Parts: sequence; C-alpha cells; structure tokens
Amino acid sequence: MERLRFATVGSVDDGKSTLIGRLLFDSKSIFEDQLEHIEAVSKRRGTDYVDLSLLTDGLRAEREQGITIDVAYRYFATPNRNFIIADCPGHIQYTRNMITGASNVDLAIVLVDARTGIVEQTRRHSLLASLLGVPHLVICVNKMDLVDWSPEVFHRIRNEFEEFASRLSLRDVTFLPISALQGDNVVSRSPNLTWFEGPTLLHHLENVYTASDDNRVDARFPVQYVIRPQRAEHHDYRGYAGRVAGGVFRVGDDVMVLPSGLTTTITGIDSPNGPLTQAQPGDAATLLLADDLSIARGDMICRPNNRPRQSQSLEAMLCWMDDAAPLQPDRIYTIKHTTKLARAKVTKVLYRLNISTLHREADVKSLALNEIGRVELHTTAPLFYDDYHANRATGSFILVDEHSGQTCAAGMLLSPRT
Repeated sequence: MERLRFATVGSVDDGKSTLIGRLLFDSKSIFEDQLEHIEAVSKRRGTDYVDLSLLTDGLRAEREQGITIDVAYRYFATPNRNFIIADCPGHIQYTRNMITGASNVDLAIVLVDARTGIVEQTRRHSLLASLLGVPHLVICVNKMDLVDWSPEVFHRIRNEFEEFASRLSLRDVTFLPISALQGDNVVSRSPNLTWFEGPTLLHHLENVYTASDDNRVDARFPVQYVIRPQRAEHHDYRGYAGRVAGGVFRVGDDVMVLPSGLTTTITGIDSPNGPLTQAQPGDAATLLLADDLSIARGDMICRPNNRPRQSQSLEAMLCWMDDAAPLQPDRIYTIKHTTKLARAKVTKVLYRLNISTLHREADVKSLALNEIGRVELHTTAPLFYDDYHANRATGSFILVDEHSGQTCAAGMLLSPRT
C-alpha cells in the first residue's frame, strides 16, 4: 500500500502525543497489553481517563515531566494507507529535534490550542515546515471541547494563521477542528461539530494526494555501491546500486555519469524484488549499463540533457545542531551529501533568520544551537545538487564534526543568488 509519513508539531501541551494516541486507539492499531499498561499508568498518575499520550511518551523521564523531549516514531495502517508518525517535541530548545523529525515527511500536522490560538511556537514550526519544503500542512485546532465547540473561535484562528502564512512558501494548507482527548473529528465525525463540513483527520490523511510531491522530472541517481559478485557464474555482472532521488529511470534510457561526463545506456534494472522495467523516486535499485565505465560511490547518474548543478562554492540555509560548540567559520567539517563525502568549511554567514519574526539579522559571524541562517560554503570536491525546494534528496546535506563524529548541522542547498 501507499505510505504516508507525517509529523506532529506545535507548542508544548497542545495535544500532539494525545492526538497520535487517539489515532492509534480509534484505528485499532494498539495491542491489548499496551492498552492495559497505559490504563495502569494513567491510574497511578491519578487521571480519571486513559492518557493516550503515553503511547508516544515512551521514555520514563518524559513521562515524569509530562512532555515529549525527543522525536517518537510510531507506525500504523488502515485499509487505504500505511503511516509513519514522527511526534516532535514542542519546546523551543528542541528545534533541532523537530527539524530532524520533519525533514523527510510528506505532511505536517500543526496542533493549535483553541483557547490560546496562534502562538510563537505555531509560527516557528510553520516556518520550519516551509523551510523544509513539507508539501502538505494540516492545522488542527485542538481542544475545541474547551471552547464549547465554537465555530467563531475556529474561524478566527484560521484567519489569523492565513494572514501569517501568506509570507511563507506553503503549498497546501488544510484546517480541521478536533478534540484529541475525546476523539471528536479525529477518526469519526463529531455530533459536536455539525457546522464543520470538512473531513475527519484520518480521512484527510488517507486521501491527501501525494503522487506529485516527488520530483519526477529531474532524473537523479546517486551511486551508493558498485556490485561486482565474486562467483564465477556472475563474473560479467557489474551493477550500480543506490536509491532513486528524482525522476524515472527506464531500461533503454540514455544516461550520463558525473563527474566524468561519459554517457551510456541502461540495459537493465534490478531490485530486491527482481528485475524492473523502470525505477522511480524512493526505489532502491541497481542499474546495469551498456558500457564498462569507471563509476564510484558518490558519483551521480542523470540524463545527458538534464544535469544537476555542480559546484564547490555553495549557498545554503543551515540549522545548527551542536550543543557543544557554535558554528566556527573557516573550521573544516565533513559534509555528507547524498552518498558523497567531502570536507567543507563555512566561509561566511550571510544572515541569521529570526524564526519568530521572519526578520533577517545581518552582521552575524556565527550560529548557535537551534539557530538558522543562510551561509556560504566551500567544499574540497564538487557536489551535484539541486535547489532544495526542487528536490529534497539532492538539495540536503549534513555537517559532521571531524573530531567528535557528531552531526552538528543540517543544511538545505539553494540556487546561487544572481
């Protein structure tokens, strides 16, 4: 079945974990022993209801504090789709966790407390979803039961968010009134929300159209591994394994290998499930080529007349994730981009983005933990990339501290300024 990856974000105590617990419970996606366990924990904590948020707040420290401080992943399925959920933390100091959880999702659910409306974290997470290129956004106005199911409250919050979102690059935004605690409009329609004519949350998740989200025009295949079996009966086999990062590759297509620029033809496509006639974005595949070319890990296979950008001087939006040290311009880091490793340094911080006001703060020399800014980088080897908003797979990278081995930044490559 088709798979949908989505993240839940929002301010602390807006009900993200409870919403996920409600989705799992009402879709009958939890085991009986899990339900018995959270019933017992809820009773020990003195609550007069089953606290479904415990399904995602799995760490003892999180349960004791009643907050989610790390990204919790859960999986469930309905007859229409498989789902992967990333429950992201709401605190501002865990912005990097939210970016990690939402970096490769198809959809983000932003929880808004109907009593407080749009707050700073709502704006912050919506901005980050825009920067991350998340194709679909759902604004769930939660705790409608605490405002007497008021349509006026819902429409006021919707209007306020639309005014703010007009400055962002959001492709598809849907607004839903819900009560995660009581289950209204989450899986089943609610008699308390008869004035709302839209779908339930689960119905929207099952039917949101995602087929056009992947870049199916720019064919990109970063080579991860060269397969040359040692067995005598396969001595002529030479395949190039990886995951399709964009476009569609078909048997018989003419392709080019970068950085050599040599061209050849695809003679076959293998996969874990057998031979294919074509491979599309996200598919793990092995390409067989007509000519015996010198190809190594980190090379890029593309179409001769549709090449990615190639440069050692780059511009990117960078989110700093290292709590041990801030960004140090001119310090050497390891850059990991698709399957390629190189060394890189940030030569200049162009500006820091205030993720509360959207203002660009100039005259900044560095970035601290959870700060985001536009930077210039220089790498020891050319990268083959696309603008992040055209292709998230070939437009993203991470920086790694060469001494500690810690991932210290995540970046989104941008088209050079003219």
